[in-house]
Amino acid sequence: MLVDTAYLAAATALLWVALYYLPVGGPLFRLALPLPLALLQLRHGWRCALEGVAVTALLLVALMGPIRGPLVLFPYGLLALWLGWGWNRRLSWWLTLLLGAVIGAAGFLVRVAVLSVLVGENLWVLITSAAAGLLERVADLVGSNGVGLELAQVQAAALLLVLVQNLLLVFCLHAIALWIFPRLQAPIPDPPRALAPLVALDPP
Repeated sequence: MLVDTAYLAAATALLWVALYYLPVGGPLFRLALPLPLALLQLRHGWRCALEGVAVTALLLVALMGPIRGPLVLFPYGLLALWLGWGWNRRLSWWLTLLLGAVIGAAGFLVRVAVLSVLVGENLWVLITSAAAGLLERVADLVGSNGVGLELAQVQAAALLLVLVQNLLLVFCLHAIALWIFPRLQAPIPDPPRALAPLVALDPP
């Protein structure tokens, strides 16, 4: 148990450092980040997973400082705890997917707030500007280019994009865990019938 905690916490910390400093592989690192700690919880329970999260945060504080290090908790540490807890209790994929997407979106907003303070610029404005550009393109495609966009609509669209992105991320985490974790003696619940064809390794 102690060895598993040390190795999996160190693996999570290394993935976080790689995500920050390596110029390539960002999407793969994001997909891999919650999995070691979720696997730790499946093997040894939630107390061991909490210890793994704490060890990861302490390692990253030593490596990256007291601000960037603990950001691994938002959302990856919390997401790992939720997914490990839900998979260990054999909860439905629908519940773990939806709540996981909410946790991911909330963690993203926390990171945006902290990084905005660090860089001295409101990064949410950049996100809403990107959402406004996307809505304008969609309006042009449907022939409604004369319709003005209100700030509330743009912010709602930005939040929806963040939520959809995190829903896709959590779904991919479920699929990867379904393929890999049984080989590590830590299977997760089977997918619902509606989602099974999307994650089958040998679809009919």
